[in-house]
Amino acid sequence: MYNFKFHPEAEKELTKLNRSIQILFKKALKKILKSPELGIDLGNKYNFDLSGCKKMYFDNKRYRIVYQIIEDEVIVYLISIGKRDKMDVYKKANERIN
Repeated sequence: MYNFKFHPEAEKELTKLNRSIQILFKKALKKILKSPELGIDLGNKYNFDLSGCKKMYFDNKRYRIVYQIIEDEVIVYLISIGKRDKMDVYKKANERIN
C-alpha cells in the first residue's frame, strides 16, 4: 500500500469541497493507494504536458484527482483535485509540475 502526499494547493482544493464530496474523494484515494496504476495516463492533455501523471475520477466522473506515482518513495503525489470545467484541473496540475 502506498502513502500519499499533497501538493499544498491540492490540499486547499480538497478543503473547499463540501463534506459529501470529500468522503467520495477519500474512497477514490483508497483505491489509488492500493493500486495507483489503475489511474488513466494523461500524457499531453489539451496542450498541457502532464506526462508521468495519472487521473482518477470520482463522484460519477464530475471530479478528478491528478497525481504522480513516486515509486522510490512508495508515494502517490496528489497534484490537483477538481472538476474538468474549462480544463481547470489540468491547467493547475500543469502549473504545479512544470
